[in-house]
This record gives sequence, structure tokens and C-alpha cells, in this order.
Amino acid sequence: APVTIANGTQFTDPNGEPVHAHGGGVVKVGEYYYWFGENRNDDNTFRYVSAYRSTDLKNWEFRNHVLTQESDPELATANIERPKVMYNESTGQFVMWAHKENGQDYSEARAAVAVSDTVDGDYAYRGSFRPLDHMSRDITVFVDDDGAGYMVSAARENYDLHLYRLTEDYTGVAELVANPWPGGHREAPALFKRDGVYFMLTSGATGWDPNQQQYATSTDLAGGWSEMRDVGDATAYDSQTAWVLPIQGTDETAYLYMGDRWAGAWDGPVNESRYVWLPLTFPD
Repeated sequence: APVTIANGTQFTDPNGEPVHAHGGGVVKVGEYYYWFGENRNDDNTFRYVSAYRSTDLKNWEFRNHVLTQESDPELATANIERPKVMYNESTGQFVMWAHKENGQDYSEARAAVAVSDTVDGDYAYRGSFRPLDHMSRDITVFVDDDGAGYMVSAARENYDLHLYRLTEDYTGVAELVANPWPGGHREAPALFKRDGVYFMLTSGATGWDPNQQQYATSTDLAGGWSEMRDVGDATAYDSQTAWVLPIQGTDETAYLYMGDRWAGAWDGPVNESRYVWLPLTFPD
């Protein structure tokens, strides 16, 4: 049945508790959508990656804090941002990628990896590193039709956006596939595919404040990417890209823009941030 999402709000679970899945992503397993995201301490440092599930994208049930400060000594004081989960069919494992910092500043610029045998189980932390020695901040993941896994992250102080092909088990970086917009100063990437065309949705780098979201397209991940073009209004309706979720319907696939309205824009803690979800339309 149709449901209505109230934008610019803190979503709540059936117990009335706020859903803390900021900067997150969604993976569908069976009839459930699983939503993972940031759940921070009052000082905005890492507390948990929390997981929720839903069958209708409106009513979210808390499942587990799948990664915590106790998961590894490296996470005791840290920032873990934009966690994204992908399923590897060949290994049967769920693999999480995230942006990792030291909890004090943004000098580390590392990518972190964790794995689990179940989608909402406790994820085993595999550590963090700089992919091929490049800086790595805002991050997203993508699984192509052939099962190949990819990770995208902001590099070179956010002035480049690197697209990496992952190893077969999705836990490492195999190669740098493309750096299509050098000097573009873009972050908050979301990558999806529609009718054989890849779409990369991004934001500008303006801290907590929203800005003009832009997108580019290509029929090949490794090259042929278009220039960035504007989408939405001048501030993405006061939000920043987190994820684009394809929703397979009876007759067609819809695409849902999932954005964060960051509380830092009004000097609030991250856990007071709101969500903005909007349908994407494709006029041609």
C-alpha cells in the first residue's frame, strides 16, 4: 500500500525512538530493506553504525548496532562516516565500507572495512587504510550487473572523486578505474545504474551547509563521463546526498533520492539531523 514520508523530520521506530542512520545506505535482502547509518556521540564522534529494517520504507525496526566503539581498539575514539553495505554473492558475506578518521580532525582520510555473515549481525572490523595511498573521505559503494564491486571516495582534500574496482571479495581495492572530474571539489557521492547508464550524484564541499547537488552520466564506469549538471533546487531542498535507492516495482523501477539535512547547519549535533527523501525523475 502507498505510504507517505514526512520530509525534514527525524524518522522514528515503532517505540518512538529516533532512527539514527545518518549518511547511510540501504541494501535489500528478501522482503526487507536494511538501512545502515551513523549514530554518533554528543561530541559527534563515532558511537555506532546502527541497522534498521523495513518492508515499506516508512516503518523502521531497529535491528542492531552492527559496529561499535568496542568492535576494535581503532574505533574507541574515531569518526566513522557514510557507512555503506554491499552483499557479495560469491563469498556470502556482507561487506561494509566507511570513511574513517581519528575522532579529532580529518587528517587520516582513510577507508575502513568490516564484514558479517548476516546482514544485521555484528560486523568484524578489518581495519582502515588509504586506497592505493590516496586520501579517502566521503564514500559510497556499488555492485554492477556482472557482480563486480566498486567503491567511490573523495580524494585529494575532496578535489578529486576516485572510482575504484574492488577485489573479488569486496574487502580490498584492486585498481583505480577513473578520476573523471579532477579539481571538481565534489563529495557525498551516490552511484547507481538505470537502463544501461551509470549516474553519479554528488554535492559540493560546503561543510554542513547544503548546496547545489549535481550529477554526471556514462555508459562505462572507466570513461566517457559527462560533465556535472545541476539537479534539484539550489540546496537540494536543504539536504545532501546520502544514497540513491532503486525500488523494483511491479511494472517499473523507481529511484529514491535519500539525503541528510545536517543539524550542523544550525549548530546541532549530528544525531539531531533530519532526512529528506525525494523521487528522482528522468525526463529523457
